[in-house]
Amino acid sequence: MADEVLRLDKVCKAYNIGMPSETEVLHDIDLRLEKSEFLALMGPSGSGKSTLLNIVGLLDRPTSGRLTIKGQDTGLLGDTAITRLRGHTIGFIFQDHHLISAFTALENVMMPMLVDRGFPSADITRRASDLMARVGLSKVAGNLAMNMSGGQQQRVAVARALAMNPDLVLADEPTGNLDSKSADSVFELMRQVNRESGTSFLIVTHNLDLARRCDRIIDVVDGRITGTAADGVPESDARETVMRVPGDSIANGTDGVSGSELHPASP
Repeated sequence: MADEVLRLDKVCKAYNIGMPSETEVLHDIDLRLEKSEFLALMGPSGSGKSTLLNIVGLLDRPTSGRLTIKGQDTGLLGDTAITRLRGHTIGFIFQDHHLISAFTALENVMMPMLVDRGFPSADITRRASDLMARVGLSKVAGNLAMNMSGGQQQRVAVARALAMNPDLVLADEPTGNLDSKSADSVFELMRQVNRESGTSFLIVTHNLDLARRCDRIIDVVDGRITGTAADGVPESDARETVMRVPGDSIANGTDGVSGSELHPASP
């Protein structure tokens, strides 16, 4: 059986605890992610996807429940240990690539390693160069990030996410700002990394066509993980399940999520 990279048991998240405006936005979430899995996380705005991703990414802590990453119960870890675990275990890809525009593509890929080690080295440069080659951008490694196309910038972001050789990559709408051709190219790049390196991916997306090319689709509605469909779900049924609505608001902490597991994506 594959190694378990991520496990959530009865995870809840509430805001304004003890106040009249207290709101619970994640409800009893149960979720498992194995090594080499490639999962899509879908749901309408306000459904709790961003809150869930922040908790999985160790950017926020759950109010209750247990979050385990690579066998470590994160509730038992202090802030310094959480920061180290996040830096060495999780890579991030954002819709807005968040590259440093005045740095070259190569320098952007080097940044996680420089932050971790505190000083540059030939090994860091070599690792970054290898990653630029892997994403097909060796020839533009010296270009400033602000002078690259959107598709190229997102490929650099993928390379940067892999800099610390993470077990898990979290991607928040990684193709949301790209045209269809670039989106497909970036998705296939992530899929290739997943297949060749065994890196697990959890991808937030509103693109149902891309989601169906993942191993499973996690459907988030009203702060709950919903859906128990088996293999071979008809495409129309899958679309109806995934696209159920209400609304989302990570900015004011009112989005929500809970948990049953999941329906496999169509092959």
